[in-house]
This record gives sequence, C-alpha cells and structure tokens, in this order.
Amino acid sequence: MADSKPRMQVRYEETVRKALVEKHSYANPHQVPRIEKITLNMGVGAATGDKKVLDLAIEAMTEIAGQKPVLTLARKSIAGFRLREGMPIGCMVTLRRQRMYEFLDRLISIVLPRVRDFRGINRNAFDGRGNYTLGLSEQLVFAELNPDKFTRPQGMNITIVTSAPTNDEARDLLAEFGMPFKAEKKKKTDAA
Repeated sequence: MADSKPRMQVRYEETVRKALVEKHSYANPHQVPRIEKITLNMGVGAATGDKKVLDLAIEAMTEIAGQKPVLTLARKSIAGFRLREGMPIGCMVTLRRQRMYEFLDRLISIVLPRVRDFRGINRNAFDGRGNYTLGLSEQLVFAELNPDKFTRPQGMNITIVTSAPTNDEARDLLAEFGMPFKAEKKKKTDAA
C-alpha cells in the first residue's frame, strides 16, 4: 500500500496542477494551490444529557475517517443548555496526505451523489482565504456506516483547507478535482 498513491493525488499531480498553471499562469510551481488538509467536525448537542450518543458519534467518525477523532470540549458554561466548561460536546478529525485524498475521492464520487435532492454544492461557501466548508445533515450518506447501528440522525461539517490565496483560485482547484458545484446564476440585466 505504501507505493500506491490515492486516485485523487495522482489526478492532482498529473492533470489538476497543469490545468491550474494554464488558467492562472503561475510563474513558480509552489504558487499552484493544493489541498493542505480536510477537517471533519461533529457537534453532538445531545451529549450533555446522554454519554452514549457521543460514543456513537465517535465510532461513526472513526469509520468515516479511518482514524480516531479527538473530543471537542465546551469553551464556556451555558446554564440554559446544561453545559459546563470542559464538558465533551463533539469530536473532530484532521485528515492529511493519503487519507485526505482518499476521503476527498469518496466524498466526490460516492457521498455527495447519495445526498437526497442533491443539486450541487454552494459555490460561494468559501471563507475569503480559499478554504471551503460544507455541512452534511445526515451521516448515513457514507457507505461505511451501518444504518441499523447508527439510527440517530447526526450531521457534520467538512472543511477543505487549501493553499489558494483567493476564493476563485480555490474554487478552480476544487472544480478540477470534480467537486459538483451548482451552476452559476445568470445576472439579470435591466432593460429600462
């Protein structure tokens, strides 16, 4: 396994880099944007009342990501939510290198097409620095999960961190990977 590169990594090295250089005419090969990491974050609000819910979320995240997540803890106490500072309220995983490319491949080719009523992802969900975040409302779109075991609906946020300096360059990078963005809306012109 050490010699075989993930399909998306090969695609990046062979086609995506060349396409980005042609489109943006980078002078230096280090200017070409790349994906640095993918972060999966699952907030489990019900964990304040039931510890088993958080254990199930951790187990699901482990199966999805292929590595053990870390617990996220509450930063401050909120009495209305029965929340105390330091209480575990979720889990997160940071994927890099091969696992990152393998997850991106599964996300684009298997997971997103399984989302109900899917018409593409928002093309404007960038943060201004070339990072893209999307939310899934249901974790069972991942084929790895057994629907009989994970009966409680649980969502997650997926953040793709790129080295692109602008949103447009990051959008071009993700589009070259095959990310299914919604079509751009045509701007209405006033004929007054």
